[in-house]
Amino acid sequence: MTFNLFRSGWLLLALCAAVGNAQAGNQLYEPMSASVRASLSKAVSDTPVTNVSFLNNAEGQAWLVEMSKRLAKRMPDPEQRIDFLSTVRYEAIRAGLDPEMVLGLIEVESGFKKYAVSSVAARGYMQVMPFWVKVVGTPDQDLFHLRTNLRYGCNILRLYLDMEKGDLYRALGRYNGSLGKPEYPTMVVSAWKRHWSYTPNTQTVQASVVKVAGN
Repeated sequence: MTFNLFRSGWLLLALCAAVGNAQAGNQLYEPMSASVRASLSKAVSDTPVTNVSFLNNAEGQAWLVEMSKRLAKRMPDPEQRIDFLSTVRYEAIRAGLDPEMVLGLIEVESGFKKYAVSSVAARGYMQVMPFWVKVVGTPDQDLFHLRTNLRYGCNILRLYLDMEKGDLYRALGRYNGSLGKPEYPTMVVSAWKRHWSYTPNTQTVQASVVKVAGN
C-alpha cells in the first residue's frame, strides 16, 4: 500500500512537470465551412513524407547542419535531431510557413519536448488540441507522433494565417488562444529571431557534408 502511494505520487509529479513545461497551445474550436474543413482534413491526412529533395542539395544540408548545432543541447541524440529538423522543414514548407519561425513556435510551446502536455490538454511539440483530430482527422492519429503533430500544428497555423489575411501576430494569437494580446506572438517572434533565424553564406553551403547526423 505504501509503495503504491509512493509510486502514484511520483507519477503525479511527473505529469505535473510535463504540464508545467508546456506553454499552452490553446486553440479554440471555431465553426468552419464544409470546404475549409475538407481542405484541412486533406492537409493533415497522415500520408508519408515523399519528397525530401532538400537533403540532396548543399543549401538544405547547410541548414540541417546549422540547426542541428543550435538544437544539440535541447535534443542530444543526433539521429532524433536530424529526423525532427527534417520533418519540421518539410511540414513547414508544405504548409507555406517559414521553418525557422516554426522552430521558434515549438520553443515557446513545448521547449522541444515531444510528450509535453499543457494544462488544457494540448499535446506534443506544437501543442495541438485533441479536438482537431475529431474535427478533421481520423481516430488512429496520435498527436504525440512526430510527423502527425507537426503536420497538424503547421496546417492549423496556416489556417489561422489565411483567416487573418497573412497577419502573423494575429494568427499566432489564434494559435495560442490569446487573440488580441501581444505577449505570445512577441515571444514566438523573439525566439525565432534570436535563436533560429538563419541566412546561409556561400562558404557554409560549400562546406556542408551529407553526414549531418554526425554533427
